[in-house]
Amino acid sequence: MSNPEAPFSPSLSRRSLFGFAALAGGLAAAPLAAQSRGGFTHGVASGEPGPDRILLWTRYRATQDTALRYELSSDGNFANIVAGGETTASADRDWCAKAKVEGLAPGQWYYFRFIAPDGEASCIGRTRTLPVGPTASFRLAVVGCSNIGFGWFNAYAHLAESDDTDLVLHTGDYLYEYGLGTYPSKEQLLPGRTLMPATEIVALADYRARYATYRADPDLQRVHQLFPMIHVPDDHESANDSYRDGAENHQPETEGSWEDRKRAAVRAMRDWMPVSDEPWAAYEIGDLATLFRLETRLQARSKPFDLGDIVARGGTDPSRIFAALKSFEAGEWRDPSRTLMGDIQEEWLANGLKSSRTSGKTWQVLLQQVVMTSLQTSADIAQGMTDAVPDYIRKRILAGVLTSQAGLPFNMDAWDGYPAARERLLKSAQEADANLIVLAGDSHNGWASELTNLGAKAGVEFAGHSVTSPGAEGYLPWIKPSDFAAQAVRTNAQLKWADTGQRGYMSVTLTPDRATSEYRFLNTVRSRSTALASTTSLSTLAGSHALTIG
Repeated sequence: MSNPEAPFSPSLSRRSLFGFAALAGGLAAAPLAAQSRGGFTHGVASGEPGPDRILLWTRYRATQDTALRYELSSDGNFANIVAGGETTASADRDWCAKAKVEGLAPGQWYYFRFIAPDGEASCIGRTRTLPVGPTASFRLAVVGCSNIGFGWFNAYAHLAESDDTDLVLHTGDYLYEYGLGTYPSKEQLLPGRTLMPATEIVALADYRARYATYRADPDLQRVHQLFPMIHVPDDHESANDSYRDGAENHQPETEGSWEDRKRAAVRAMRDWMPVSDEPWAAYEIGDLATLFRLETRLQARSKPFDLGDIVARGGTDPSRIFAALKSFEAGEWRDPSRTLMGDIQEEWLANGLKSSRTSGKTWQVLLQQVVMTSLQTSADIAQGMTDAVPDYIRKRILAGVLTSQAGLPFNMDAWDGYPAARERLLKSAQEADANLIVLAGDSHNGWASELTNLGAKAGVEFAGHSVTSPGAEGYLPWIKPSDFAAQAVRTNAQLKWADTGQRGYMSVTLTPDRATSEYRFLNTVRSRSTALASTTSLSTLAGSHALTIG
């Protein structure tokens, strides 16, 4: 591939310089046809940024271990190379190669590339380091839940085309483990969005092949090529509703040891993603914010409750079902030993929140997987449900109404299933006087909330909608998404805004006095397009723990 058409010029805006036309050469995504042969197959990526460091990634297929040279430059023509070295692409790592580059200048954009022994060069990537000292503004793009079978990754395409972010945060479900025809079903599957392997992924080779399938997508490659990414895995990077000792979608009798499967999933992720081997980490964004990347899935999470099991204790008698739910609500649900993060990570985060505030950082931002806001089902949700609704959905909806009447939330796989652990986290934020912003994914819907704990304000949450995975509109066809969102806001005191029917991503801007999340909704995911249907912005002032819309 050719170099960029023009070197970087400080007089040009990043938007004008890095638009698709200007970068049709060196920063163009690798053609799909080139990805099945040897050489550089899946573009480039970067992640784990710091003020003086960055982690670079590429993949180079060969017949033997191959030393690759990497170069980092302050200009697109590589006339001013500021760092370089060697890394190895090996079969042991599925031909993925990483390079940790240090000694860089803070708050700077850089270009990078890899070069093979025969002179073949990768496409050119762009990345940046984190700022140091006074920082007037920093923008985060927050993405998650990107199931390839449900549609095109138009959110990624829009993110790249807009080119108005400093760092991409992925809240998890970067890929999905299901076999072809499971989720989505054969009827829902978008033609051309196929999977390798076609079966559910269980072994290391399976997970690697699935990453290769997803990373062949040109829009995902483009995002990795243009921006550094921090990724926190959710459940589908391993198996649905995963926890320390198992997963809802893992059957040991047919799929072997959970420890073996978990180990394979983690290794494939660390091979294929520009991530470190640390399960959790903190990132300093000048004097503006500390970003905490949390691990709430595989290290320590207690097994999620299944409300279906609780409902079953009451048989078919509604009064007995209600009594069983009330007993559960007063007992097991509140068990303080239940955890998502574990004691070590909880202590690390509590100390980190205090240290961030003591050092003068305005914002304390949590990058984590699941919704923290307490959400109950509206009693109105069953109105309009017809006999055409499948029986399993009908039972789930009616159970949700009963759990709400018993004072329980509906999603036990989110923080709602671990109320004592949530109380500990929010209490540590309150004691640190943190300006807490929680970023979440997983639910496929957009939620914005004012978090409270023990009767006092504790922070705000911006929970993002999905890139492609269907939201409530796919499961509640008898309710308009706008009506369901309004019901949810009326029912839940913490919830201030919701959108339960569109796909897209969040653009979160941090300044010294305000944090704003712009929810960006794409017109469609069923055909390739970067057209937006709409946007909605919500802001919080530092110290307020409150949200305003607009």
